[in-house]
Amino acid sequence: MAAPMSEGSPALEPGAAPYGNFPNYSRFHPPEGRVSLLPGGLLRSLFPSAAPPLLGLDVGCNSGELSVALYRHLLGLQESEGSLEQPAAGKDLNLLCCDIDPVLIERAQQFSPFPASISFAHLDIMDSSAREPFLSSYLGRFGRSTFDIVFCMSVTMWIHLNHGDSGLMEFLSFLSSLCKYLLIEPQPWKCYRAAARRLRKLGRKDFDHFRSLAINGDMAERITQILTKDCTMELVCCFGNTSWDRSLLLFKSNGSNDKGKERCLLFREADLGIPKSLLEPDLDLPGELEASNVCVISFFFPPAKCSGSFHLLSGF
Repeated sequence: MAAPMSEGSPALEPGAAPYGNFPNYSRFHPPEGRVSLLPGGLLRSLFPSAAPPLLGLDVGCNSGELSVALYRHLLGLQESEGSLEQPAAGKDLNLLCCDIDPVLIERAQQFSPFPASISFAHLDIMDSSAREPFLSSYLGRFGRSTFDIVFCMSVTMWIHLNHGDSGLMEFLSFLSSLCKYLLIEPQPWKCYRAAARRLRKLGRKDFDHFRSLAINGDMAERITQILTKDCTMELVCCFGNTSWDRSLLLFKSNGSNDKGKERCLLFREADLGIPKSLLEPDLDLPGELEASNVCVISFFFPPAKCSGSFHLLSGF
């Protein structure tokens, strides 16, 4: 998918960013609305004995305001602390941030207060031919094969609308294979309807997949089910909801997720079934129950609901 331009085109006026590449996103969803929900010392709790530096990946970083705010918050840095403190900060955490929009990435690079420890890169995360060598190269600089933590903040809807149900499954499977912890903020279904409505009002073509999405409804619940049932991750905690009604969910990898990756990628928009050979051997099913029904039912096991404050669901 070619990278869109957020500026310089009348078609991309405010509200008409079909990939979520809004040029002034942080003005209507300030970073403080997310970082204020995260407890202090989160990284120390998650990685009490990890050798520094920790490696993080922020997928869909826009122009970087939230990335920088997360970085400051996670390391306990004050707003006034910037380039003078970056060598010390970089010893604790290196953050790679990517976005599909090169204009937004250029802006992020220009104004980053931590250029030595926060890297901004233009990347279409759904282009496997580009993402895999790029991410492998970055990780290889640290002698690593995965990130410690991945951030995915209000990105899932745009992946889903532009790549369909199978694209969302592939995306979540890929993220789960990349990290030990995943912090994700799914957009609720009402945001899908609003995004489609904005395009129609501007006379633009509707999203190709919007009307055919089988994964819909409570998207925090649906995404939790995909990650826990199909991608072998564990829901660790919910940090509450932002003022614009989006949940911050933290997941942990349960080790090797090769089986989960297989099951995710077998999902198809026109076929919700999972071959019976991939079902757990100890799963006792009535003979008349088809594997396709099992997959559909699995989406409806309710995850833990968010409260307005930090809520620990299980130990780190």
